[in-house]
Amino acid sequence: MSQKGFFIDVSKCVGCRTCTVSCCDAKNLPVGLHLRRVVEYEGGSWHKDRKNTWRQDVFAYYVSLGCNECSDPACVKVCPTGAHMKRKEDGLVIIDESKCIGCGACAKACPYGAPQLDVKAGKMRKCDGCVDRTSNGMQPICVESCVQRAIEFGDIEELRAKHPGSEQHIAPLPDPSITKPNLLLKPGRTAKPIGFKGGTSHRF
Repeated sequence: MSQKGFFIDVSKCVGCRTCTVSCCDAKNLPVGLHLRRVVEYEGGSWHKDRKNTWRQDVFAYYVSLGCNECSDPACVKVCPTGAHMKRKEDGLVIIDESKCIGCGACAKACPYGAPQLDVKAGKMRKCDGCVDRTSNGMQPICVESCVQRAIEFGDIEELRAKHPGSEQHIAPLPDPSITKPNLLLKPGRTAKPIGFKGGTSHRF
């Protein structure tokens, strides 16, 4: 099996949310439902040092997140109807909407908040790696639309080889050992380690 995954260059992401908008448009999503979201993480303050000089440790950065096509997906484990499945051919995690009952168990289990309820349809929806596009040799719409070219998609081993050192995850993301996400990151200069408590996150 060729496991597909994402690489996000956090140092390039400016939080423009073009990836979110293009995903909503391509998937014809209802207002308020975002399958790819941008997490903003910020913190720090100004303070005086011993010489009475003002110093600051202010930081802010953005992480674009959809489904991370986890190797040990929590959503698949908890789905009571088997609607969530991990494809053998590419490792993408998808939802069979004909089986989904909209119970929300997947949303509670996913540490990344990927599955979301489509209230009107009564079904759970999530990023599926644009399987309709990627199965035909195309790139996910978020990759094509990113103005900073901060998102890449492909075979995870090829992405690892292309971006050495990209295994390091950053705050406010959860510990990758929980679900083994196929997500690689290039942290920005001010990125904080997982577990850092001095920041505030916002999802858009």
